[in-house]
Amino acid sequence: MKKITFMVNGTSHAFTGDPEMPLLWYLRDELQLTGTKFGCGQGLCGACTVHLDGEAVRSCITPMKLVAGKKVVTIEGLGASGDHPLQKAWRELEVPQCGYCQSGQLMQAAALLRDTPRPSDREIDEAMAGNLCRCGTYQRIRQGIKRAAGVKS
Repeated sequence: MKKITFMVNGTSHAFTGDPEMPLLWYLRDELQLTGTKFGCGQGLCGACTVHLDGEAVRSCITPMKLVAGKKVVTIEGLGASGDHPLQKAWRELEVPQCGYCQSGQLMQAAALLRDTPRPSDREIDEAMAGNLCRCGTYQRIRQGIKRAAGVKS
């Protein structure tokens, strides 16, 4: 089997299993990084969002063969001590309700702020449209993104 090497949260890893295996299973089952959640398994809900070379991707539909030579960042690597501005805003505003989708929400929001440091409501809504929250915390998510960006609500 071909060895796939890549980085996860700054640590080098090598994978020799099925190259079609979803990244999500490697993160959760092999590395025990369980902050990334399984939602729909079809890339539709965003619960499994991680960064791949800085881009937000759905890890449930990203095969291991696509991570070769790349950098993966999970919620555990976003702010190791919970000090990322989004994580702080999330706590201050008590954004999560059940919390299941929140790691994906945070990763998607971090990708948005990297590309658009001071997003408008429309830009936030467009960027976050693919991340579903069954508790309906969308207003608090938008407020959290704005607080982290230093934009008034």
